[in-house]
Amino acid sequence: MKQQLKLTGVAVALSVLAGHAIAQEKLKIGVIVTLSGPAAVLGQQSRDGLMLAVKDLGGKMAGRDVEVIAVDDELKPDAAVTKVKGLLERDKVDFVVGPIFSNILQAIHKPVTDSRTVLISPNAGPSSYAGKNCSPYFYVTSYQNDQVHEILGKVAQDRGYKRVYLLVPNYQAGKDSVAGFKLDYKGEVVEETYMPLGSLDFQVELSKIASLKPDALFTFMPGGMGVSLVKQYRQAGLADQIPVLSAFTVAESTLPAQQDAAVGMFGGSNWAPNLDNPQNKKFVASYEAAYNSVPGTYAFQAYDAAMLIDSAVRAVKGDLSNKEALTAALKKADFTSLRGGFKFNTNGYPIQNFYLTKVAKRADGKFQTEIVEKVFENYADRYAKDCMPGN
Repeated sequence: MKQQLKLTGVAVALSVLAGHAIAQEKLKIGVIVTLSGPAAVLGQQSRDGLMLAVKDLGGKMAGRDVEVIAVDDELKPDAAVTKVKGLLERDKVDFVVGPIFSNILQAIHKPVTDSRTVLISPNAGPSSYAGKNCSPYFYVTSYQNDQVHEILGKVAQDRGYKRVYLLVPNYQAGKDSVAGFKLDYKGEVVEETYMPLGSLDFQVELSKIASLKPDALFTFMPGGMGVSLVKQYRQAGLADQIPVLSAFTVAESTLPAQQDAAVGMFGGSNWAPNLDNPQNKKFVASYEAAYNSVPGTYAFQAYDAAMLIDSAVRAVKGDLSNKEALTAALKKADFTSLRGGFKFNTNGYPIQNFYLTKVAKRADGKFQTEIVEKVFENYADRYAKDCMPGN
């Protein structure tokens, strides 16, 4: 009996020591986003949003100090693969958060998930991983790419726009945007133009739009592309003639550069700075105080990504060795999202509300998007049915 008690005591002691060792180890989060070139502001917002969340958590998750290692994917798939392998093999990160662009996600998804490391996308949500290629190691805190664009297609249909011009970048997210827009829009597409990713000159396309005189322009132009398009569109005198329905073209990340040229332009989103709930009001005020800029979706989704990680790490008491327990905790999404209601579908993509937004100039001279109306409620993407939960 005494021997049994001794053994039990040793087991308890070892368990305590193991728990202490885990608590002493830093929890490492690798962030891979675009931090250079015209799209750098998008990655900066994402990085800063995540860093703000870590700060709000006191720099710890389940008692473990958190180290964030941010790298620039340079918006180059080959460079992104090299950088993410460095995070996995050299830095031995526990989680990878990123990227911004879908073509980069397609490059890093396999190396990260094959290593059984959790990958959380705070922005890119291509259809390619929402269906049969879903993974228990991949989660999205933004949306499935089609959905945001579908908002604008439904609005165009509901407002009776008979003829629409489509202008998007020529990569996966651009193609997804067109597919999303067309889901609900049944009118005539007068032109469908695909621009090389990174294009900054839209004069030829603006001449076509002026000539064709569509009822509206639908466009998806992130980062520097959006800044250039909006300025050139306003300078061409088209803004007062042909309304703009956009996704990620007029957003908090680009409005400081677009300013008055973007006022009145519409967007589609799962959130806006003026979304009325306590946690969002606190976040917006804290972000503006910390970074002297208005947060956008890139920032809020990365903030939520950090809170998602924290919820899972707390659920497993800081011990990440049991991958099944960790992924089960992630799937529960047991945290208060800045967007309010939020849960994961079987494919790791969110079920959430979507809104039509409009650019406004605030009393303090800053610019932000504001909610006009709710377009979809508790909306799930159409690919989840092909994802097997145990995949």
